[in-house]
Parts: sequence; structure tokens; C-alpha cells
Amino acid sequence: MKIQHQISSAHYISGGFINRWQRLVKDTIIPYQYEVLNDRAEGAEKSHVIANFKNAAKALRGEDIGDGFYGMVFQDSDAAKWIEAAAFSLISYPDEVLEKTVDALIDLIAEAQDEDGYLNTYFTINDKEKRWQNLMEGHELYCSGHMMEAACAYYEATGKKKLLEVMERNAEHIYKMFIAEKREGYPGHPEIELALMKMYRLTRNVHCLELAEHFINVRGVDPHFFEKEAAKRDWSVWGNDATNHHYAQNFAPLKEQNDAVGHSVRAVYLYTGAADLAAEKDDTELLSACRRLWESITKRRMYVTGGIGSTLIGEAFSVDYDLPNDTAYNETCASIGLMMFAAKMLEADPDREYADVMELAFYNTVLAGVQLDGKKFFYTNPLEIIPGISHIAATHWHALPQRPGWHTCACCPPNAARLISSFGKYAYGENTTTAFCHLYADGEVSFKNGVKLTCSTEYPYGFTVNYDIIQGGKTLALRIPAWSKSYSITKNGEALSAEVVKGYAYFDVSTGDKITLTLDSAPYYVYASTKVPELTGCVAVKRGPLVYCFEGADNGEVLPLSLKRGGKLTVSDTADTALDGAFRITAEAVRADDCGSLYSSEPLTEQPCEAVAIPYYTWGNRGENQMRVWLSEVR
Repeated sequence: MKIQHQISSAHYISGGFINRWQRLVKDTIIPYQYEVLNDRAEGAEKSHVIANFKNAAKALRGEDIGDGFYGMVFQDSDAAKWIEAAAFSLISYPDEVLEKTVDALIDLIAEAQDEDGYLNTYFTINDKEKRWQNLMEGHELYCSGHMMEAACAYYEATGKKKLLEVMERNAEHIYKMFIAEKREGYPGHPEIELALMKMYRLTRNVHCLELAEHFINVRGVDPHFFEKEAAKRDWSVWGNDATNHHYAQNFAPLKEQNDAVGHSVRAVYLYTGAADLAAEKDDTELLSACRRLWESITKRRMYVTGGIGSTLIGEAFSVDYDLPNDTAYNETCASIGLMMFAAKMLEADPDREYADVMELAFYNTVLAGVQLDGKKFFYTNPLEIIPGISHIAATHWHALPQRPGWHTCACCPPNAARLISSFGKYAYGENTTTAFCHLYADGEVSFKNGVKLTCSTEYPYGFTVNYDIIQGGKTLALRIPAWSKSYSITKNGEALSAEVVKGYAYFDVSTGDKITLTLDSAPYYVYASTKVPELTGCVAVKRGPLVYCFEGADNGEVLPLSLKRGGKLTVSDTADTALDGAFRITAEAVRADDCGSLYSSEPLTEQPCEAVAIPYYTWGNRGENQMRVWLSEVR
């Protein structure tokens, strides 16, 4: 049974927990990031994104380009993701001022497009003759992909076609280059593949589908393409190693790959496009490859927080079970990409394991990437922070103990904004007979197959989910998460025994029905495989989808703490309003006394104590202090 994620935020109006985050995006993050894009945010890294589009337009008109181009080669994509975040926000929260702001930015983007459809400020400003000569590093296709996604989202939100028409011309330019004129190559940084699938679904332009299929299937057929490309030019953007085929996921055709390797964001963007294409074309061989890669990630290379990409070297996957805590990379964008991959696999196969991972990544790594005030952002998401070592030692330089206001490479902040704003696209799906509820979110939903419902819940801190069926006549499918050891479903106050297939409870609903799903609210311990070397003898704490961590602000020194095996876990009675309404968990623990020297022959003395844990996504909001997700376990 295939499903389709046809629910956009046009059909989902949030409340509760998700509403707070989407309101934060609307009221704070979108305005703040727009100031950053205009280089007006005090204390933030210079962006120059808006100026780049203005200068590219000047270059096309033959005018003085002033201060030229500034930023990363992919700087255009920051504007695209900002537009996408604004688009999804506008659907739920109409805002005439914001819409006019977006329209003005789209006007600038349109002016920066060359007459042949080419659109990229880096090469338009710096050197038009170098276009398409450096697919490995140039990110031209990557930037086009993000702008295509923005164009689709803004059209869906407003019905305005200007950016969509810009990107249709851009897609035709790319089609001409790589299909009609048979130019060799494929993207250095995958992204356009999934974007072309979105363009195809919206416009039904078969050139978009053909391009997506071409880029996915040609990748790795000639693993030495980037080496040959580099040999033809005497310049580079940042000196990437063209022989590192695993980094670029081009060591073999995708259909022959078994393990997730290389740059983690590039990987999951590629797999997302491939899974979407596989479902569209009913390509079982490609879908099987996606399944193998999914298992490689989630069974052997994913953190307990849904973070992926364990090493700074190449921002990449390492090898099976290499999941260090203090040097974990876990780029925010990678978990966003993992959610995108999960959503496409879920469309092809309604199995709760995809939604479980989607939920895990969102409530932990993705949200951790954003400060609770909406003005600071993590790029990497380690599971352990030790002041004096983190961001100080050369091996830990990337492990920041506090979120900065912006980044030189600022892909993550607008990516998180667009993901949060588009939460409805991940929470719900449908086919002609069934409405799927993948994630639990307070709000109103209208499915295209006719089902309408309201959901009321305090999830993820409340574990009762109520559905009022405004319009029924179809089957409802509710995910029963694997972490919930017990659950119950009632329909109009009566216990319901529903058929459960691959973790989804299926039952028919009629107009006026009231459905209640009750999940297990008990906190629980999590243990790692003995194959993960750093986690031997360690334990973590979860409640529902939330991974908890231990921070110095609540515990003083965290390093001396160990949790008692089988110790009682107690959930606080009241929510901490300063930490996003979080409920703390207190665990029975012991604290070791320092021996007073680097090493000692005497055993450390230990004192019974309590250790206080907070949701991982809320860490780093109370100043710089120690933080750990995993603690050792003692009898």
C-alpha cells in the first residue's frame, strides 16, 4: 500500500507544542534571519545574500558590481530556504508584510537570472566563463535545487508563479545542458534530485522527472568523473579531493551501494530524491538500494538522538558503530535530511520505523539546533560537552558549548526554519482510502481524500492524543511508536481493537467519531549495543520521543555522575517554562569524589545522589556548562 504526503501546511493549522515553535519561526526566526541576509543583525556573521543577488543583476546589466560576491559558493541557497520557511509560515499565518517582503526578494532573484535561464550569483558575479566547469565544488545544481523547492512552496502558499516561472526556465536551461546537449556529470552536492521531483509533481513537466532520473542513475557510473573534470581546469573553489569517491557517494551507481558513506547531508539528500523517484517509477531495484542504505544509517550509524554523520572529517559517516559522544558532528541539516529520507520511504512503505526515526530526529537533533529564543543556532550537535575541552582542543574544535548567532556556512539555520514551518507535511499522509497520522500534533487537518479532523494533545509532554472526526467515511491509520510499551485506543468511549500492520492501527471512522490514543508516559532507560565502543557500560534516559541529558546547571559537575542500575526515574510535577515547558526527570545516581590527582591506586569514594535530566533539545540555553547524554551505570 503506497501513501502520498499530499498534506501541506495549507491543510494543517497547528496548536500546542508545534504551534509554539511555528510561532517562534514566524515571529522571531524569519524576521531575524531576514536581517541576517541583509547584513543588519548585530553580532551575527556577515551573510551578504541579498547584496549578492543585487550585484548579480548589476553584472548582467553591465553595471559596476560594487563590493562583488561575498560568502560561500552556495550562499544563494540561504535565501531559498528562507523563502521556503516564509512560504510555509504564510499558509498557516497569513502576513501581508511578510508576503510583500518575499515578493521583493523574488523580484531581486528574477533580475539576477540570465537570459538563458542560468541562475547563480557566485559565477554571474565572479566569472561567467567558469559556469558548469566545476560540478564537484561549484554547487550550481545544489543552489538551483533549493530555489526550486522555494518556488514550489511559495506557489503552494500564495498561488504566485513568478519564482516558479524563474525556476522552470532554470530547469529547462539545465535540461538543455545535461539532456539535450548530453553534457557529462552529476551534482557534487546532491539536492536538485529531490527538488526536481517536487517540481515535476507540481508542474507535471516531464523534463524535471527525466532530469531527476538522469542525475540519480548516472551518478557513480563513471566514479572518476570529478577527477577528469578537475584535470580540465586550472582553478578550484576550495580544493576538494576529486579522488575521494566515498565522500561524494560516486564510488558506484546508487543501485549497487550498500552502506551510507561520505558527507552525511549530501547522502541523505541523494537518498531522498532516489526514494521519491523509485516510488514514482515503481523501480524496485532502486527502492531496494534505498532500503539497504536506510538500514545502514539507522541500524549501525545513527545516534540515539537521531543525529547522523559522526566525524568532523568530511562532515561524514564513519564506519559501523563508530559513534563518539564528545566529537560527534551530527550536523543539524543531516537530521533534517534524514527526516526527508524517512518521509519518502514512508510514502513507499507505510511502516512505523520510518516515522519513529522522523520523530526522533525532529524532537531531538533538529530542535536542538535552535536556541529557545530563536536567534542562535547549532551547526553540530554533540552528545557531550566539557568546557575547557569542547571547542578548545583541536580534536573538539567543532563541538560548540553555546549556539552562535549565525555561521559562515549558514545552511542549518534557515533549513531548521523551513522544516519546523512545514511540520504538517511530515505529520500526515494519505491515499484514496486512508488518512495517516504519522506524528502527533495539536491542530486541525484537512486531507484531500475528504477526511477532516482536529487533534488535541500536549505531546511530547502529554501522552493522550484525541481526534475529533469532523468528516469521516475513510480509514484512519494511527502510528503506534515502538517506544510505547503499552497503548490503548478508544472510539466514542469504547475500547477499540484495531488491526495493526507495520506499527499502524487501521480502523474506519465516521463523521462525529471521537478517537483517543493513549501512549506509555513512563520514562525509561536506553542501552546501546555492545558493538558501540564508547557506550560500554553506559545508559541514557528517554521519555516518549525525547532523549534527555544531564547538564551542569542542574547537577554541578556532571562527569562524576553515574546512574544506578534499575534506579527509579521520577518525572517532575510541573513544567519548566524557562525551558520550553519541559518536564525534568530525576534519576537515582551516585557521585564519585575526585581522587585529588591525575591517577590513584585507591578506589574512588561514591555518595548516593539524584541526577536531574532535561530534554536534549533544550540544552545550552543556560550558559556554558557540562552536558552528557550517556552516563555510566553502576549497581
